[in-house]
Amino acid sequence: MPGATDNPPDGCEHYDDASEVPSDIVKYWYQRYDIFSKYDEDIWMTHDSWFGVTPECIATTIADHIRYSVPESKTVLIDAFAGVGGNTIAFALSGKWQQIFAIEKDPATLACAKHNAEVYGVAKKIFWIHGDCFEEIKKRFTAGMKEKAVVFASPPWGGPQYSGDAIYDLTTMQPYGLQTLFDSFSKVTKEIVLYLPRTSDLNQLAQLAGDEGEELPDDQKLQVVQYCMKGASKALCVYYGNFSHG
Repeated sequence: MPGATDNPPDGCEHYDDASEVPSDIVKYWYQRYDIFSKYDEDIWMTHDSWFGVTPECIATTIADHIRYSVPESKTVLIDAFAGVGGNTIAFALSGKWQQIFAIEKDPATLACAKHNAEVYGVAKKIFWIHGDCFEEIKKRFTAGMKEKAVVFASPPWGGPQYSGDAIYDLTTMQPYGLQTLFDSFSKVTKEIVLYLPRTSDLNQLAQLAGDEGEELPDDQKLQVVQYCMKGASKALCVYYGNFSHG
C-alpha cells in the first residue's frame, strides 16, 4: 500500500493543511473525509477532481444499488469516466464484478485513480484504460458484451455553475450532452447508469427510455434515484435497462 512518502506526479496533489489549498477548492478540502474516508492515507487529487468526485458514502450506495438490482448475468462493469476513482473503487469493493474496466483520458487523473485504488486495496481488481471513453468503448467492447456489461458514467457537468439551474437542461451539459452519452453506451448494453446533476430535466431523461426515443408506455416507469448526504440531495442516477430496485 502506498504511503505518505510517495511523490505525486505532476498534476496530482495531496494537501495536508488548508493553507496549501487553492482558494477555489478549499471548501471541498474541508469535506475531504466525506469524499474519501482514507484521505489521510495519501489520497491524490487533481484540481478539477475536487469538483466532480462522488462522495464515498454515495459511491458505496450506488454500487450497492447496482449490485442488487442488476440481473445476475451482468458480470462486467465499465466505468466510462473513472476520474480519481471514487465510483470505481466502490464497485471493486462491492465484490459483485468479475471484471471492472475504468476509462479515463487525463493521464494525471488516471494516475490518481490508480494510486487511490491502491490505498483502498482494490487496484488489482480493476483494468485501467487511458483514453477517450467513446473511442475506447467502440474499440474494445462489442455487441457481444450486451448480456454481460453494465455501463456506469459520471460525465463532466461543466463545473459547479450548473447548480444555479432550477431545472438543468441536459442538452447543454459540456462537453458531452445526454444524447451523445446514451447513443454511445447503448451500442454496448441496454443497462446504463448515468450520474447527473440533481436538478436534471426528467422529461429529457424519460424521452431516451422508450424504443428509439419514444416516450415510455404509461405502465412503465423510468427509475431515477436521488442520492443525498447530510440531508441534502447531491446528485441523481438514472437507470436505463433491466434494473429491479424493488
